[in-house]
Amino acid sequence: MPPDQPNYITPAGYAVLRAEYDQLLGEERPRIVDVVSWAAGNGDRSENGDYIYGRKRLREIDRRLGWLSRRMKAAKVIDPAAQIDRSRVFFGATVTVVDDADRERTVTLVGDDEADAGAGLVGWSAPLARALRGAGVGDTRRVTLPGGVCDYEILSIRYPD
Repeated sequence: MPPDQPNYITPAGYAVLRAEYDQLLGEERPRIVDVVSWAAGNGDRSENGDYIYGRKRLREIDRRLGWLSRRMKAAKVIDPAAQIDRSRVFFGATVTVVDDADRERTVTLVGDDEADAGAGLVGWSAPLARALRGAGVGDTRRVTLPGGVCDYEILSIRYPD
């Protein structure tokens, strides 16, 4: 995501990031620090698997904590239930579309950190989400996907209550 773009996220998505951050910082990191301290006290560190693995795992945890911290700091939490204009596709909308081959597909536009295509959660900056933004029921939008160009007609738009 470009640095000038806000990191939109739903309240549930933000809670997931926060829970992972708290778990890593409050539980896993202190446990690994204890293991590394114990292993360091055992003498030769060059062949000490607990020490080597522990240091490696600490670096991974610290990298992930830094990433989570940056994402949460840049996050702009948007509650889709508070959307006033429910006749158009905006952040958090659940949209049912039909493609050229009459295949229906239902997707929910969420933050990029929450995206999971298999679960129907499409990231806000994905090509499909960009094409659907601002569309109303009955509108047709052309999307350029890796598999080629596809036209989607919007059948319904829903927001959580």
